[in-house]
Amino acid sequence: MKKNEIHWNDEARQKVLDDADRVLQDAVLAVAAGDDANDADKAYAALVAHLKDKFIDWEPGPDVRTYADAIAAGEIER
Repeated sequence: MKKNEIHWNDEARQKVLDDADRVLQDAVLAVAAGDDANDADKAYAALVAHLKDKFIDWEPGPDVRTYADAIAAGEIER
């Protein structure tokens, strides 16, 4: 078996993505309900704190800034 033949099947791959989305959703909702919700930079830092230990080799990308800005603008439905 070659290295490129080793991967998650489609069902498992979808579960991994669904789980990752759920972790992100939980973090966004938690920050939106917290004290850092009115400031985009504080919301960003809080999101990073929530997410950094949840993923292997994780680095914040532009999505995190998008959600931090949405939190600060009061655009997150709870």
